[in-house]
Amino acid sequence: MSQKEPIILGIESSCDDTSAAILKNDTILSNFIAGQEVHRKYGGVVPELASRAHMQNVLPVVDSALKESGLQLSDLDAIAFTKGPGLMGSLVVGTSFAKSLALALDIPLIDVNHMHGHILAHFIEDAGDSKPNFPFLCMTVSGGHTQLVIVKDYLDMEIVGTTLDDAAGEAFDKAAKMLGFEYPGGPLIDKYAKEGDPKRFIFSKPRVDGYNFSFSGLKTAILYFLQAEEKKDPDFIQSNLADLCASIQFTIVTILMKQLKQVAEDYKINDIAIAGGVSANSGLRNALTTTGKQLGWNTFIPKFEYCTDNAAMIAIAGRYMFDKQMFADQSIVAQPRVPFTHSKG
Repeated sequence: MSQKEPIILGIESSCDDTSAAILKNDTILSNFIAGQEVHRKYGGVVPELASRAHMQNVLPVVDSALKESGLQLSDLDAIAFTKGPGLMGSLVVGTSFAKSLALALDIPLIDVNHMHGHILAHFIEDAGDSKPNFPFLCMTVSGGHTQLVIVKDYLDMEIVGTTLDDAAGEAFDKAAKMLGFEYPGGPLIDKYAKEGDPKRFIFSKPRVDGYNFSFSGLKTAILYFLQAEEKKDPDFIQSNLADLCASIQFTIVTILMKQLKQVAEDYKINDIAIAGGVSANSGLRNALTTTGKQLGWNTFIPKFEYCTDNAAMIAIAGRYMFDKQMFADQSIVAQPRVPFTHSKG
Protein backbone atom coordinates (compact mmCIF):
# COMPACT_ATOMS: atom_id res chain seq x y z
CA MET A 1 0.00 0.00 0.00
CA SER A 2 1.54 3.30 -1.10
CA GLN A 3 1.33 6.19 1.37
CA LYS A 4 2.66 8.55 -1.28
CA GLU A 5 0.04 8.28 -3.98
CA PRO A 6 -2.87 6.20 -2.70
CA ILE A 7 -5.37 4.96 -5.27
CA ILE A 8 -8.88 5.21 -3.86
CA LEU A 9 -12.25 4.13 -5.22
CA GLY A 10 -14.97 6.56 -4.14
CA ILE A 11 -18.65 5.55 -4.04
CA GLU A 12 -21.51 8.02 -3.60
CA SER A 13 -25.15 6.97 -3.16
CA SER A 14 -26.71 9.40 -0.70
CA CYS A 15 -29.74 10.39 -2.77
CA ASP A 16 -30.63 9.67 -6.40
CA ASP A 17 -27.23 9.73 -8.11
CA THR A 18 -25.06 6.61 -8.17
CA SER A 19 -21.45 7.60 -8.67
CA ALA A 20 -18.00 6.00 -8.68
CA ALA A 21 -14.62 7.68 -9.05
CA ILE A 22 -10.99 6.67 -9.04
CA LEU A 23 -8.53 9.03 -7.38
CA LYS A 24 -4.73 8.85 -7.39
CA ASN A 25 -3.29 11.24 -4.82
CA ASP A 26 -5.24 14.47 -5.63
CA THR A 27 -5.99 13.62 -9.25
CA ILE A 28 -9.33 12.22 -10.41
CA LEU A 29 -8.71 9.58 -13.07
CA SER A 30 -12.43 8.93 -13.64
CA ASN A 31 -15.76 10.10 -12.24
CA PHE A 32 -18.97 8.43 -13.42
CA ILE A 33 -22.50 9.40 -12.39
CA ALA A 34 -25.73 7.55 -13.17
CA GLY A 35 -28.82 9.67 -12.62
CA GLN A 36 -32.36 8.41 -12.07
CA GLU A 37 -35.02 9.73 -14.46
CA VAL A 38 -37.70 7.66 -12.70
CA HIS A 39 -38.31 10.43 -10.13
CA ARG A 40 -39.21 13.13 -12.63
CA LYS A 41 -42.86 12.13 -12.99
CA TYR A 42 -43.33 12.10 -9.21
CA GLY A 43 -42.02 15.64 -8.72
CA GLY A 44 -39.32 14.56 -6.27
CA VAL A 45 -37.12 11.69 -5.17
CA VAL A 46 -39.03 8.53 -4.15
CA PRO A 47 -36.73 6.76 -1.63
CA GLU A 48 -37.79 3.20 -2.46
CA LEU A 49 -37.33 3.74 -6.19
CA ALA A 50 -33.98 5.42 -5.54
CA SER A 51 -32.58 2.46 -3.61
CA ARG A 52 -33.69 0.02 -6.31
CA ALA A 53 -32.02 2.11 -9.00
CA HIS A 54 -28.81 2.25 -6.96
CA MET A 55 -28.74 -1.55 -6.89
CA GLN A 56 -28.95 -1.59 -10.67
CA ASN A 57 -26.40 1.18 -11.18
CA VAL A 58 -23.64 0.62 -8.64
CA LEU A 59 -21.80 -2.20 -10.40
CA PRO A 60 -21.88 -0.58 -13.87
CA VAL A 61 -20.58 2.79 -12.60
CA VAL A 62 -17.75 1.15 -10.65
CA ASP A 63 -16.85 -0.94 -13.70
CA SER A 64 -16.93 2.18 -15.92
CA ALA A 65 -14.77 4.16 -13.48
CA LEU A 66 -12.14 1.39 -13.41
CA LYS A 67 -12.08 1.06 -17.19
CA GLU A 68 -11.76 4.82 -17.70
CA SER A 69 -8.88 4.98 -15.21
CA GLY A 70 -7.04 2.09 -16.87
CA LEU A 71 -6.67 0.39 -13.49
CA GLN A 72 -7.72 -2.94 -12.02
CA LEU A 73 -9.40 -3.77 -8.71
CA SER A 74 -6.04 -5.10 -7.54
CA ASP A 75 -4.56 -1.57 -7.89
CA LEU A 76 -6.89 -0.08 -5.28
CA ASP A 77 -5.47 0.92 -1.89
CA ALA A 78 -8.80 1.72 -0.22
CA ILE A 79 -12.52 2.21 -0.80
CA ALA A 80 -14.22 5.40 0.41
CA PHE A 81 -18.01 5.56 0.54
CA THR A 82 -20.74 7.88 1.75
CA LYS A 83 -21.92 6.79 5.18
CA GLY A 84 -24.41 9.67 5.44
CA PRO A 85 -26.27 11.93 5.68
CA GLY A 86 -28.82 10.97 3.05
CA LEU A 87 -31.67 8.59 2.26
CA MET A 88 -31.31 5.41 4.29
CA GLY A 89 -32.15 2.96 1.49
CA SER A 90 -29.80 4.69 -0.94
CA LEU A 91 -26.96 4.81 1.58
CA VAL A 92 -27.38 1.12 2.43
CA VAL A 93 -26.72 0.12 -1.18
CA GLY A 94 -23.46 2.04 -1.41
CA THR A 95 -22.35 1.01 2.07
CA SER A 96 -23.05 -2.67 1.49
CA PHE A 97 -21.27 -2.67 -1.87
CA ALA A 98 -18.22 -0.87 -0.44
CA LYS A 99 -18.01 -3.22 2.54
CA SER A 100 -18.27 -6.32 0.37
CA LEU A 101 -15.65 -5.15 -2.11
CA ALA A 102 -13.22 -4.01 0.60
CA LEU A 103 -13.60 -7.38 2.32
CA ALA A 104 -13.01 -9.29 -0.92
CA LEU A 105 -9.93 -7.22 -1.79
CA ASP A 106 -8.67 -7.07 1.81
CA ILE A 107 -8.14 -3.30 1.67
CA PRO A 108 -9.17 -0.49 4.05
CA LEU A 109 -12.70 0.88 4.16
CA ILE A 110 -13.26 4.61 4.73
CA ASP A 111 -16.64 6.06 5.76
CA VAL A 112 -17.06 9.64 4.55
CA ASN A 113 -19.47 12.33 5.68
CA HIS A 114 -21.27 13.51 2.54
CA MET A 115 -21.00 17.18 3.55
CA HIS A 116 -17.25 16.90 4.19
CA GLY A 117 -16.99 15.58 0.65
CA HIS A 118 -18.66 18.66 -0.79
CA ILE A 119 -16.26 20.94 1.07
CA LEU A 120 -13.11 18.96 0.28
CA ALA A 121 -14.01 18.81 -3.42
CA HIS A 122 -12.12 22.12 -3.61
CA PHE A 123 -8.88 20.16 -3.15
CA ILE A 124 -9.32 17.92 -6.18
CA GLU A 125 -6.47 18.85 -8.49
CA ASP A 126 -8.64 20.20 -11.32
CA ALA A 127 -11.49 21.58 -9.18
CA GLY A 128 -10.37 25.18 -9.66
CA ASP A 129 -7.49 27.45 -10.56
CA SER A 130 -6.37 27.68 -6.92
CA LYS A 131 -7.09 26.16 -3.51
CA PRO A 132 -8.40 27.91 -0.40
CA ASN A 133 -6.01 28.43 2.51
CA PHE A 134 -6.89 27.38 6.05
CA PRO A 135 -8.86 28.62 7.78
CA PHE A 136 -11.49 29.34 5.15
CA LEU A 137 -15.24 29.83 5.23
CA CYS A 138 -17.36 27.49 3.14
CA MET A 139 -21.07 27.82 2.51
CA THR A 140 -22.53 24.41 1.66
CA VAL A 141 -25.83 24.72 -0.16
CA SER A 142 -27.79 21.74 -1.45
CA GLY A 143 -31.25 20.22 -1.55
CA GLY A 144 -30.94 18.96 2.00
CA HIS A 145 -28.43 21.29 3.66
CA THR A 146 -27.52 24.93 4.03
CA GLN A 147 -24.52 25.45 6.30
CA LEU A 148 -21.78 27.95 7.04
CA VAL A 149 -18.64 26.07 7.94
CA ILE A 150 -15.28 27.28 9.26
CA VAL A 151 -12.74 24.89 7.72
CA LYS A 152 -9.64 24.86 9.92
CA ASP A 153 -7.99 21.85 8.27
CA TYR A 154 -8.89 18.99 5.96
CA LEU A 155 -10.59 17.09 8.78
CA ASP A 156 -11.23 19.90 11.28
CA MET A 157 -14.43 21.81 10.50
CA GLU A 158 -17.01 23.68 12.56
CA ILE A 159 -20.57 24.62 11.60
CA VAL A 160 -21.33 28.19 12.71
CA GLY A 161 -24.66 28.57 10.90
CA THR A 162 -27.29 26.22 9.52
CA THR A 163 -30.86 26.21 8.26
CA LEU A 164 -33.52 26.04 10.96
CA ASP A 165 -36.02 24.38 8.61
CA ASP A 166 -35.72 23.94 4.84
CA ALA A 167 -32.56 24.06 2.76
CA ALA A 168 -31.92 26.56 -0.02
CA GLY A 169 -32.03 23.82 -2.65
CA GLU A 170 -35.44 22.71 -1.42
CA ALA A 171 -36.68 26.30 -1.61
CA PHE A 172 -35.56 26.44 -5.25
CA ASP A 173 -37.21 23.12 -6.12
CA LYS A 174 -40.48 23.83 -4.28
CA ALA A 175 -40.74 27.28 -5.86
CA ALA A 176 -40.08 25.68 -9.24
CA LYS A 177 -42.91 23.23 -8.65
CA MET A 178 -45.24 26.14 -7.88
CA LEU A 179 -44.23 27.65 -11.22
CA GLY A 180 -45.12 24.42 -13.00
CA PHE A 181 -41.61 23.14 -13.69
CA GLU A 182 -40.73 19.45 -13.67
CA TYR A 183 -38.40 18.05 -11.00
CA PRO A 184 -35.63 19.03 -10.50
CA GLY A 185 -36.79 22.58 -11.07
CA GLY A 186 -33.95 24.55 -9.46
CA PRO A 187 -31.81 24.59 -12.63
CA LEU A 188 -34.84 25.76 -14.63
CA ILE A 189 -35.34 28.73 -12.31
CA ASP A 190 -31.68 29.57 -12.91
CA LYS A 191 -32.16 29.30 -16.67
CA TYR A 192 -35.21 31.61 -16.87
CA ALA A 193 -33.81 34.01 -14.26
CA LYS A 194 -31.13 35.08 -16.70
CA GLU A 195 -33.84 36.67 -18.86
CA GLY A 196 -35.80 38.35 -16.05
CA ASP A 197 -35.81 41.37 -13.73
CA PRO A 198 -34.61 40.25 -10.28
CA LYS A 199 -36.29 43.20 -8.54
CA ARG A 200 -39.68 43.02 -10.24
CA PHE A 201 -41.32 41.08 -7.38
CA ILE A 202 -40.31 41.59 -3.75
CA PHE A 203 -40.53 38.70 -1.29
CA SER A 204 -40.00 39.19 2.43
CA LYS A 205 -36.81 37.83 3.94
CA PRO A 206 -36.88 36.03 7.31
CA ARG A 207 -35.39 37.44 10.48
CA VAL A 208 -33.20 34.75 12.00
CA ASP A 209 -30.91 34.83 15.03
CA GLY A 210 -27.17 34.38 14.64
CA TYR A 211 -25.77 33.06 11.40
CA ASN A 212 -28.64 30.67 10.70
CA PHE A 213 -31.04 30.45 7.77
CA SER A 214 -34.75 29.87 7.30
CA PHE A 215 -36.54 29.23 4.00
CA SER A 216 -39.93 27.79 4.99
CA GLY A 217 -41.50 31.24 5.37
CA LEU A 218 -40.22 32.29 1.96
CA LYS A 219 -41.77 29.22 0.34
CA THR A 220 -45.11 30.07 1.96
CA ALA A 221 -44.87 33.70 0.88
CA ILE A 222 -44.21 32.68 -2.73
CA LEU A 223 -47.15 30.25 -2.65
CA TYR A 224 -49.63 32.84 -1.29
CA PHE A 225 -48.38 35.47 -3.72
CA LEU A 226 -48.83 33.19 -6.74
CA GLN A 227 -52.29 32.07 -5.58
CA ALA A 228 -53.44 35.66 -5.14
CA GLU A 229 -52.10 36.77 -8.52
CA GLU A 230 -53.56 33.76 -10.36
CA LYS A 231 -57.02 34.59 -8.99
CA LYS A 232 -56.73 37.95 -10.73
CA ASP A 233 -55.03 36.57 -13.86
CA PRO A 234 -54.96 32.79 -14.55
CA ASP A 235 -52.04 33.34 -16.95
CA PHE A 236 -49.99 35.33 -14.43
CA ILE A 237 -47.20 32.78 -14.05
CA GLN A 238 -46.65 32.18 -17.74
CA SER A 239 -46.87 35.88 -18.52
CA ASN A 240 -44.25 36.75 -15.90
CA LEU A 241 -42.16 33.58 -15.76
CA ALA A 242 -38.71 35.09 -16.31
CA ASP A 243 -39.28 37.90 -13.80
CA LEU A 244 -40.69 35.48 -11.23
CA CYS A 245 -37.67 33.19 -11.58
CA ALA A 246 -35.25 36.10 -11.36
CA SER A 247 -37.00 37.54 -8.30
CA ILE A 248 -37.14 34.21 -6.47
CA GLN A 249 -33.50 33.49 -7.24
CA PHE A 250 -32.45 36.99 -6.20
CA THR A 251 -34.26 36.62 -2.87
CA ILE A 252 -32.70 33.25 -2.02
CA VAL A 253 -29.21 34.38 -3.04
CA THR A 254 -29.58 37.61 -1.04
CA ILE A 255 -30.49 35.61 2.09
CA LEU A 256 -27.46 33.35 1.59
CA MET A 257 -25.02 36.18 0.92
CA LYS A 258 -26.17 38.28 3.89
CA GLN A 259 -25.20 35.58 6.37
CA LEU A 260 -22.04 34.67 4.49
CA LYS A 261 -20.81 38.27 4.60
CA GLN A 262 -21.59 38.54 8.32
CA VAL A 263 -19.60 35.42 9.24
CA ALA A 264 -16.67 36.45 7.03
CA GLU A 265 -16.59 39.86 8.74
CA ASP A 266 -16.97 38.58 12.29
CA TYR A 267 -14.39 35.80 11.89
CA LYS A 268 -12.08 37.99 9.77
CA ILE A 269 -11.76 35.36 7.04
CA ASN A 270 -10.96 36.35 3.46
CA ASP A 271 -10.85 32.93 1.77
CA ILE A 272 -14.49 32.20 0.95
CA ALA A 273 -15.80 29.07 -0.81
CA ILE A 274 -19.14 27.57 -1.79
CA ALA A 275 -19.98 23.90 -2.25
CA GLY A 276 -22.95 21.61 -2.84
CA GLY A 277 -25.51 21.31 -5.60
CA VAL A 278 -26.81 24.88 -5.36
CA SER A 279 -23.25 26.19 -5.85
CA ALA A 280 -23.88 25.39 -9.53
CA ASN A 281 -26.49 28.19 -9.56
CA SER A 282 -25.26 31.07 -11.72
CA GLY A 283 -26.93 33.70 -9.54
CA LEU A 284 -25.06 32.50 -6.46
CA ARG A 285 -21.77 32.11 -8.32
CA ASN A 286 -22.05 35.64 -9.73
CA ALA A 287 -23.02 37.09 -6.35
CA LEU A 288 -20.02 35.45 -4.67
CA THR A 289 -17.62 36.67 -7.35
CA THR A 290 -19.01 40.23 -7.31
CA THR A 291 -19.06 40.46 -3.51
CA GLY A 292 -15.57 38.99 -3.35
CA LYS A 293 -14.22 41.74 -5.58
CA GLN A 294 -15.97 44.41 -3.51
CA LEU A 295 -14.74 43.10 -0.15
CA GLY A 296 -11.32 41.82 -1.16
CA TRP A 297 -12.13 38.14 -0.71
CA ASN A 298 -10.34 35.25 -2.34
CA THR A 299 -13.31 33.28 -3.71
CA PHE A 300 -13.41 29.60 -4.62
CA ILE A 301 -16.10 27.98 -6.73
CA PRO A 302 -15.71 24.33 -7.79
CA LYS A 303 -16.19 23.12 -11.34
CA PHE A 304 -19.80 22.22 -12.13
CA GLU A 305 -19.06 18.48 -12.12
CA TYR A 306 -17.86 18.71 -8.51
CA CYS A 307 -20.85 20.76 -7.27
CA THR A 308 -23.60 18.15 -7.50
CA ASP A 309 -23.38 14.78 -5.75
CA ASN A 310 -20.39 12.87 -7.13
CA ALA A 311 -17.92 10.21 -6.04
CA ALA A 312 -14.84 12.33 -6.77
CA MET A 313 -15.57 14.40 -3.66
CA ILE A 314 -15.96 11.24 -1.60
CA ALA A 315 -12.66 9.92 -2.91
CA ILE A 316 -10.75 13.13 -2.07
CA ALA A 317 -12.22 13.20 1.45
CA GLY A 318 -11.28 9.54 1.76
CA ARG A 319 -7.74 10.36 0.72
CA TYR A 320 -7.23 12.72 3.69
CA MET A 321 -8.75 10.14 6.04
CA PHE A 322 -6.48 7.52 4.48
CA ASP A 323 -3.45 9.65 5.34
CA LYS A 324 -4.59 9.62 8.99
CA GLN A 325 -5.39 5.88 8.89
CA MET A 326 -9.02 6.65 9.75
CA PHE A 327 -10.46 3.33 8.65
CA ALA A 328 -13.83 1.71 9.35
CA ASP A 329 -14.40 -1.96 10.07
CA GLN A 330 -17.04 -4.33 8.73
CA SER A 331 -19.47 -3.38 11.51
CA ILE A 332 -19.97 0.07 9.95
CA VAL A 333 -23.55 0.91 8.95
CA ALA A 334 -25.16 3.63 6.89
CA GLN A 335 -26.72 6.52 8.82
CA PRO A 336 -29.26 8.98 7.40
CA ARG A 337 -28.08 11.50 10.00
CA VAL A 338 -24.45 11.68 11.08
CA PRO A 339 -22.55 14.12 13.33
CA PHE A 340 -20.77 16.73 11.28
CA THR A 341 -17.53 16.57 13.26
CA HIS A 342 -15.26 13.54 13.38
CA SER A 343 -15.37 11.65 16.66
CA LYS A 344 -12.23 11.80 18.80
CA GLY A 345 -10.48 8.55 19.38
